Amino acid sequence: MTFKELGIIEPILKALLDKGYDVPTPIQNQAIPPALRKQDILGLAQTGTGKTAAFVIPIIQHLHRDNNPCKGIRALILTPTRELAIQISDCIHDYAKYTAIRHTVIFGGVKQQAQTDALRRNVDILVATPGRLLDLMKQGYIKLDTIQHFVLDEADRMLDMGFIHDINRILPKLPKEKQTLFFSATMPAAIATLSSSILHHPVRVEVSPTSSVVDTIKQNVYFVEKEGKKNLLIQLLKKQRPQSVLVFSRTKYGADKIARILCKAGIGSQAIHGNKSQNARQTALTDFKSNKISVLIATDIAARGIDIDQLELVINYDIPNVPETYVHRIGRTGRAGNTGMALTFCSQEERPLLHDIQKLIGKTLPMLPLSAS
Repeated sequence: MTFKELGIIEPILKALLDKGYDVPTPIQNQAIPPALRKQDILGLAQTGTGKTAAFVIPIIQHLHRDNNPCKGIRALILTPTRELAIQISDCIHDYAKYTAIRHTVIFGGVKQQAQTDALRRNVDILVATPGRLLDLMKQGYIKLDTIQHFVLDEADRMLDMGFIHDINRILPKLPKEKQTLFFSATMPAAIATLSSSILHHPVRVEVSPTSSVVDTIKQNVYFVEKEGKKNLLIQLLKKQRPQSVLVFSRTKYGADKIARILCKAGIGSQAIHGNKSQNARQTALTDFKSNKISVLIATDIAARGIDIDQLELVINYDIPNVPETYVHRIGRTGRAGNTGMALTFCSQEERPLLHDIQKLIGKTLPMLPLSAS
């Protein structure tokens, strides 16, 4: 099945081909047809499955084909973090470039002037984080009464970050007649309740990246004690000299410590986590994407907004406590037809966690000898 066979129109097809995309991912195959029919969608999908395009493409197509466009915001995409908001905005920019669709992105942690200036110029699609959206609504810059399409992305992360109260303040401001696209990686009770309250006869789409990740990414493990991890990391990076490496730390303190160790060893790196300011996090991401630094150290929550097509290597410096998190982590490499590699550092005390991961993915990770580093 190609995008053309899904019913995608020529301007968007051209933009997809510019990016080298012709065949949709499983979540896009499932979600795009009902979204084009203006049905509500309940999507269960993790980062790395192509879910952003699954809701962005149908919205662009609907707005492009609208013969009587209203003045005002016609689509609202709500997402929990600045990084994810920027990622979605970039996606809209890529796929709407051959249309007249206008969009902007708003988020907190920065001055609002540039954002309010963009809103004054009128936009069709607004990508927003909840706090800044409510703030600008209160100031009178934003009205939601013309919304035709509403996306709630990463709903479970919204819950984790305490945004559910903000969402409950936003929902009554939306028109009753609209299409709602609801996406979440997991479905805890609170999210299930929220979804059932705002969706009308939704089409449920669900994909798991586990099998595809296992098949397309080369995965290995080093058995190394905790105190030996920093030297192993330095040796690997100096020997292999990869251009883009994402290193996962379990804690914010650990991420900062790894960054200091690597910088001291002459390896350009920065840490990204929740205690960093919005500007510091965005600077680190920009430096990483532009190859000013080759290594980014992240915690799991901070990494949710990282979307890099050609990420060469993922290193699990600390093994995650939840096996599914391992799948999410390594799924950031090997995208868009590129090859990917994931290395895991496992200490003696982490072996039970590794066992759980191997049980989940259905394979034993090949061991690399420390001398090979």
